[in-house]
Amino acid sequence: MAELLRSLQDSQLVARFQRRCGLFPAPDEGPRENGADPRERAARVPGVEHLPAANGKGGEAPANGLRRAAAPEAYVQKYVVKNYFYYYLFQFSAALGQEVFYITFLPFTHWNIDPYLSRRLIIIWVLVMYIGQVAKDILKWPRPSSPPVVKLEKRLIAEYGMPSTHAMAATAIAFTLLISTMDRYQYPFVLGLVMAVVFSTLVCLSRLYTGMHTVLDVLGGVLITALLIVLTYPAWTFIDCLDSASPLFPVCVIVVPFFLCYNYPVSDYYSPTRADTTTILAAGAGVTIGFWINHFFQLVSKPAESLPVIQNIPPLTTYVLVLGLTKFAVGIVLILLVRQLVQNLSLQVLYSCFKVVTRNKEARRRLEIEVPYKFVTYTSVGICATTFVPMLHRFLGLP
Repeated sequence: MAELLRSLQDSQLVARFQRRCGLFPAPDEGPRENGADPRERAARVPGVEHLPAANGKGGEAPANGLRRAAAPEAYVQKYVVKNYFYYYLFQFSAALGQEVFYITFLPFTHWNIDPYLSRRLIIIWVLVMYIGQVAKDILKWPRPSSPPVVKLEKRLIAEYGMPSTHAMAATAIAFTLLISTMDRYQYPFVLGLVMAVVFSTLVCLSRLYTGMHTVLDVLGGVLITALLIVLTYPAWTFIDCLDSASPLFPVCVIVVPFFLCYNYPVSDYYSPTRADTTTILAAGAGVTIGFWINHFFQLVSKPAESLPVIQNIPPLTTYVLVLGLTKFAVGIVLILLVRQLVQNLSLQVLYSCFKVVTRNKEARRRLEIEVPYKFVTYTSVGICATTFVPMLHRFLGLP
């Protein structure tokens, strides 16, 4: 078993997969440090900046949760593509696991398809992403070594590898959607199962093709998600009733995620993991509060879960498509406005409280600034998406 695990963690296995798919390092590429442990990379690179201490005056020790060493800029590796079919297929598949896909797909589902489904998808997505992100910073397994692996992404190179949160999110979204629609819509189950498997498989394989994960990272992410779905499935019905909870429910929804974000595992250098985790938990908290507001103030005429089973999926007509895109465009514009407004206001308040120069972009990485401003911003975004955007749709006469 130990030998099998070592082979699945081997970077050479990822490199062979890339070569079979027509992705090769440029001929002049020499040894690089991309594959080293992130902590070692940060320590070896000269001129690495250090973040200011929590009090803004440069104390001896970092504040709770503050990463002192900044990760070095990721090296953009040169490569040769000999099979553009696989290149574009896996680049597109990788995009299906990125945050930009989920912040478009999940709101679109809520505004145009079924709020009941979007709530389940968002809650499960938040759960698996939080566990995956925390597991990365606890295990601290490095990403594949380069060389021999070619790495196509640079933003996430500063994060650790195990488990693959792209694989976790794709598996969670695909199979939660399948399970939640089985008894709600009439369609061939085999077709839905095939689509879920294809979607999650493409995202998983894209993590190998882009050189960001080993086979063990991907398999670990899939297995953790499968276990979480099995363990949480009995509570899904209870989750559906959370919007009818007591008036104290929103307080718990805010306090618990904020506590988890503020006490996120400390790393030896700065990476976007904590910020991304805060964004995800805050968005989930905002969506949950938004559903509670809708129920408590009776802003929706009929709970989504009480609707009868739809015998057939409505056909995609030109009218439906134009209406859906219009509602999506209106919603995204309002969300972007709210996001920018709340972010600017929260940063101004925090900068004033901690006496930080507004132009100091590094200050955003400090624990006492990064977590509150991101949490307030994306909680507001979640509430806006589930409460105010549907109200605007009704005001504009968009059914």
